Amino acid sequence: MRAIGYETAGPVDAPQALTLIDVPRPQIGPRDLLVEVRGISVNPVDVKLRAGVTPEGGPRILGFDAAGVVVETGAEVSGYAVGDEVFYAGDLTRPGSNAQFQAVDERIVGRKPASLDFTEAAGLPLTSITAWEMLFDSFRIAEGSGAGDSLLVIGGAGGVGSILIQLAKRLTGLTVIATASRPQTRDWVTKMGADHVIDHRQSMPQQLAELGLEPRYVAALTGTEGHFAAILELIAPRGHIALIDDPATLDILAAKVKALTVSWEFMFTRSMFAMADISAQRNLLDRVSAMIDAGQLISTVTERAGPLDVEHLRAAHARQESGRVIGKQVLDGFAPTRS
Repeated sequence: MRAIGYETAGPVDAPQALTLIDVPRPQIGPRDLLVEVRGISVNPVDVKLRAGVTPEGGPRILGFDAAGVVVETGAEVSGYAVGDEVFYAGDLTRPGSNAQFQAVDERIVGRKPASLDFTEAAGLPLTSITAWEMLFDSFRIAEGSGAGDSLLVIGGAGGVGSILIQLAKRLTGLTVIATASRPQTRDWVTKMGADHVIDHRQSMPQQLAELGLEPRYVAALTGTEGHFAAILELIAPRGHIALIDDPATLDILAAKVKALTVSWEFMFTRSMFAMADISAQRNLLDRVSAMIDAGQLISTVTERAGPLDVEHLRAAHARQESGRVIGKQVLDGFAPTRS
């Protein structure tokens, strides 16, 4: 089958950064689905791996979002059948979705929203899982609760922020403050449902004080190292900071005086460690799918970047590296092979 992979870590414009490869069609395990990939998206994790991690044992196929059609099921699969339309974010330890076919554990797969095409649907899984787990696993907020408290989303216009704002507004009583620094991003987070918008390039504690808000929860999605002193100043005592980025250093000792909780959200943990509750990801994706179809959530896709080929995937990686992507960028699957 056709796939796009990389062998040596480096910049996106290097000759071998992303190349078309021919690899065997995946063999599936007893709990696996074999999915014909019809749509994918590009996430920061794709860029981080391609730029900084040289794979061992040959080319690595990236891609951590997909939507497609089930073409084969493992012997122990009970929730899906051939022909089902699905979407998922995959497993960091297995070959990714930049391919014609992908093997994926059924327990981390949801049913594709019927109201979205495959490409649009591919923009949702990774960010939805990350946002959902941050809200309900990290912050431990119960659905329907949170009235009187507030959530600050730093980097609200990115992929995770875009769906996190929506989930918090739909499923909790939290007041949501999003950060954005450009007119386009301010408009976007307002569209996503943010109650207030502040500029993370200006004094966040001052802006929040002017709003009369002291967030109990902070979702630090980008630039955490540079923002950390401000976060410690603005957050409420006994508050909770959850982050997803990779600060080179983070001295959390200063969080002691406010008795703060600091935690990471990493959506691949359940699949990497085969946790007992791994199927929680299937369940939450099904919830997100139903909410999309009911009009309770809206798509976060802002860019359809063309068909899956080396040229378009390189361009999507370059856009992701710019740090200026609003919402999500998606690509169609491989064009059908001509006979």
